[in-house]
Amino acid sequence: MPIPADWPTTEAEALAEQERLRPLVQAHDDEGPGGPGSGDPAPAASGTLIAGVDVAYDDDHDLVAAAAVLLDRDTLAVVEQATAVGRIAFPYVPGLLAFRELPAVLDALAALTRTPDIVVCDGYGLAHPRRLGLASHLGVLTGLRTLGVAKTPFTFDHHAPDAPRGSWSPLTDPATGEEVGRAVRTREGVKPVFVSVGHRTGLDTAVRTTLDLARHYRLPETTRHADSLCRRALADALRTGTTAN
Repeated sequence: MPIPADWPTTEAEALAEQERLRPLVQAHDDEGPGGPGSGDPAPAASGTLIAGVDVAYDDDHDLVAAAAVLLDRDTLAVVEQATAVGRIAFPYVPGLLAFRELPAVLDALAALTRTPDIVVCDGYGLAHPRRLGLASHLGVLTGLRTLGVAKTPFTFDHHAPDAPRGSWSPLTDPATGEEVGRAVRTREGVKPVFVSVGHRTGLDTAVRTTLDLARHYRLPETTRHADSLCRRALADALRTGTTAN
């Protein structure tokens, strides 16, 4: 899994790339077959095949492992899964984590034989200082519908949503007051997750999809499966001393 030759290598290059890509994010649901302005309804909230992606690192060995797990939306059964292991593509810089993760994530997604209807990322989309977190960046690069589900609110403000499952409150940028996502209660009385738009997906759809995927646990099943798989892939690579998929 080679790092792309044109991949940013400095903080300045990465910041410039985020600024270039940010205007390309579509922070709304696609319209129907008639196209923009047709009045056709948007597609179903999440389609049939939902992918989850996640990564695991070993900085001491300069390794990153990515997993892409494809689930059936109705049953939550695993349909297909793939991994990619390679060298870390970028140093750790807050707000630029996508540049560490995306080469491996793209390879893992490319190894799937079926195209997901939507991809759920373990991280942020528009809930990002430059409105281009991993989910939005991935969506712009691939054209796939994406959303982000994070475990923490990063630098944004929120008040605790009500206790019942499905309750939510706005996640806002303290500098502008802009709603960049939502704190969503996926289990009654359990701390919320933080949902944001990625690409080609509206915020209501992102929240609805997250709740569909988090029927029994705080985190979506997509994230739970991908997290477990990437950790196993990294452990296997370290044990065998190889970076092959």
